[in-house]
Amino acid sequence: MNRHLVTLDDLTPHDIETLFEAAAELKAKRRQGVLHPLLSGKTLAMIFEKPSLRTRVTFEAGMTQLGGHAIYLTPADIRLGERETVQDAARNLERWVDGIVARTFSHQMVERLASYARVPVINGLTDRHHPVQILCDLFTLWEKRGRVRDLRVVFVGDGNNVCHSWLEGAAKVGLHFTLACPKGYGPDPGVLAQAQAQAGASGATLEVTHDPAAAVRGADVLYTDVWTSMGQEEERARRLKDFQGFQVDDRLVGLAAPDVLVMHCLPAHRGEEITDAVMDGPHSIVFDEAENRLHMQKAILVHLLGGKG
Repeated sequence: MNRHLVTLDDLTPHDIETLFEAAAELKAKRRQGVLHPLLSGKTLAMIFEKPSLRTRVTFEAGMTQLGGHAIYLTPADIRLGERETVQDAARNLERWVDGIVARTFSHQMVERLASYARVPVINGLTDRHHPVQILCDLFTLWEKRGRVRDLRVVFVGDGNNVCHSWLEGAAKVGLHFTLACPKGYGPDPGVLAQAQAQAGASGATLEVTHDPAAAVRGADVLYTDVWTSMGQEEERARRLKDFQGFQVDDRLVGLAAPDVLVMHCLPAHRGEEITDAVMDGPHSIVFDEAENRLHMQKAILVHLLGGKG
């Protein structure tokens, strides 16, 4: 495994399988009440420019459960790139802590931290990628279906950071991924091209369409995310109009496979990209998925920060 986790390209398919197994073991220990202080004495710095519920709580709780400690740094605490350079911040933090999680607007910020820091840097979300979320999602599907290869996943929504990491993840593990989005809201062409170049090795297929009804027919998984991400608030009115017809509702779920699983990375704007009936319905595994952020991120921490598991 690469020393950092900035995008899913830092992982091999074998790495991902190893993380699935480690997360399953850590989840079982947690549920059995078995202590697992694999990172005793380790400290994680958490640089957060964006608000967070799941990412902050799961990394911080995860470090505690692993016997380590996490330090939460708000924008006011560090002002990365303003109060001092990214290079200087990285070279200070590496002297004090064993790893860094960064949740930033700029993806280049996390790339720069990783280039300067001699301790592992984990991307906790940027405007371009969200690798820990997709590792959690893939682990959840592996847990529910016993495999991820050849599953048909349809992402109904925006070609955003979560979608970018889905493209990379699908290409690694060999599942069939379709983005159904309005015209003008596709993924970054460079990210799509790079994922397409890797897809052949795993047997993955990657598609972009503008017809959600056609895309979801027979799908194993329906996935969605907010239509307006953090930093796009000024676009909200236009996006609400453009995404009409792309809501994951009972009609759309009814077109998928009878045992379709519905996923959402959260937070959800109920009544916009997903209805209450679907999110709280029998096909939803949204909160199982959210729980697995804890277990998968613990697996990532153990592997990158040098614990034995």
